[in-house]
Amino acid sequence: MNANTQALLATRRVGGIILYKPNIKDSSQLTSLVNELKQKNATNKLPLWIGVDEEGGRVTRLPDEIKKTPTNQEIGKKNNKQFAYNVGSLIGSELRAYGLNVDFAPVLDINSNPKNPVIGDRSFGASASLVNTLGMQMMKGLRDQQIASVVKHFPGHGDTSVDSHVGLPVVQNDLNRLRKFELLPFAEAVKQDADAVMVAHILLPKVDGQNPASMSKKIMTDLLRKEMGFQGVIMTDDMTMGAIEKNYDLGASAVKSVLAGADVIMVGHDYNKVVTVIEALRKAVQDKRIPQETIDQSVARIQKLKQKYKLKDESAGPVDTAALNKAVQQVLNTK
Repeated sequence: MNANTQALLATRRVGGIILYKPNIKDSSQLTSLVNELKQKNATNKLPLWIGVDEEGGRVTRLPDEIKKTPTNQEIGKKNNKQFAYNVGSLIGSELRAYGLNVDFAPVLDINSNPKNPVIGDRSFGASASLVNTLGMQMMKGLRDQQIASVVKHFPGHGDTSVDSHVGLPVVQNDLNRLRKFELLPFAEAVKQDADAVMVAHILLPKVDGQNPASMSKKIMTDLLRKEMGFQGVIMTDDMTMGAIEKNYDLGASAVKSVLAGADVIMVGHDYNKVVTVIEALRKAVQDKRIPQETIDQSVARIQKLKQKYKLKDESAGPVDTAALNKAVQQVLNTK
């Protein structure tokens, strides 16, 4: 909690904070950080989202003293619905113990390309039905613990050979192929009223030759909203990733994303970049490039999701790490 963070909450009124591994030292530090963030936000009308990428396996943000949950790949190999639900519920209870309320999980990408440098064991497997079945169970487990679940990375990051943290992946699949394969787990998530969908920074020239998915009206509005009927919150992946930073202007990209259908712009690193995005959006509204109605619709969706889980900026902790580790062990022991 520094002056920049305080400014983001008190002056800029951001709707949420994402924590990464460097923000987390141990259990007591994490609890006090989360509590401080909430206290600083208490004067704002809506409670704060505080989220992490807690997927299990190597993508984990929880303090090191907490036993690790298995990778999605391991869950896929077990192929047991109850086990997938139990892991989701366990992760949800861990996050809740620390006062966190959003998980950027589960990963619904199908691991169809063995050369994929970024998904791999983060996926439940190479078949759409497996990802479908286990992903929904994990999503349900998280939500039953009152954690908002953000499924990712729409419309599917499984068939890429570039890591979007580094560069812009190009995927040569057309809509026909997407509908029959990559989109199936997301379609199921929409059917089961997914809270939020995170959109990837990938370019699909056969769908939209001009814009990556995270800035594409064809992908976010025409496909996800209109064709698939998604009513929840659409988020971008982190706009400071190489896919965007190396190819586009950050402020202009944020404006484009909102016009294309994104409700939440994620800026995962660097205070100045957050300010750049907020100012770009503010100016675009003032200049009537973004209609006020577009902003109001997004705010309504965000508000609805925050109210769904009865979010409050109330303190959490202290955390009983021994009890959490016992719970992890119990889940791991179940066959």
